[in-house]
Amino acid sequence: MCRNIKTLFNFDPPATDLEVTAAAVQFVRKLSGFNAPSKANEAAFQQAVEEVSAAARKLLDSLVTNAEPRNREVEAERARERSIKRFGER
Repeated sequence: MCRNIKTLFNFDPPATDLEVTAAAVQFVRKLSGFNAPSKANEAAFQQAVEEVSAAARKLLDSLVTNAEPRNREVEAERARERSIKRFGER
């Protein structure tokens, strides 16, 4: 799908509304093909972002798991290690 959309479920602390909205923006950008919509499409773009954000929040709030919540710092370090392994040190 889109590499910039990150997993938001089962983290401690839970995903913020800002993170959910950022994921929604990435999703709508991908679907629309617009990085930034024209003035004529701006209202439709923003409406889509709001609706996707609401659906994503509803989904995240309704999911359940028995797994321990993931730690953001640990996951970020793992991502850095994967990046170094894939692309080398910068």
